[in-house]
Amino acid sequence: MSGGSVERVRAALAAAGHADTIQAFAEGTRSAADAAAAVGCDVAQIAKSIIFRPGEGAGSRAVLVIASGANRVDMGKVAAATGFHVKRADGGWVREVTGFAIGGVAPIAHLSSPVVLVDDDLFALDRVWAAAGSPLHVFETTAEALLRMTGGQRADIRETS
Repeated sequence: MSGGSVERVRAALAAAGHADTIQAFAEGTRSAADAAAAVGCDVAQIAKSIIFRPGEGAGSRAVLVIASGANRVDMGKVAAATGFHVKRADGGWVREVTGFAIGGVAPIAHLSSPVVLVDDDLFALDRVWAAAGSPLHVFETTAEALLRMTGGQRADIRETS
């Protein structure tokens, strides 16, 4: 299944006019820390894709938050930016609506179009890496390119203490 998922991401990159920067890492890129270690970058440069399920009365569209790997997501800020409450999604639902398994959820090429928020903190970085459809693949990009390819909205989603 991951081969098909990676190819779906590759096709979406091509359709968006983005270079094919997908790389495979045998050691895995399942978590932001794993991905940063594999790529050789700071964990903040990992653009992690987190899927939230809409709460009661909010419809059925998933919410995708593309967050800096160094940040925890404030669900209250996500609710404020989207206009509806969200809850954590289980792995089965994530796979059903995105076509990706947790650990390999790409920010693009979802089976159904999510509402997308892109973490403000990613825009301070020259380049970032995002999952490319499997827990072994990432692609290099920029926050601006992610915003353009996803049709998302830039947002402050970082949890502060």
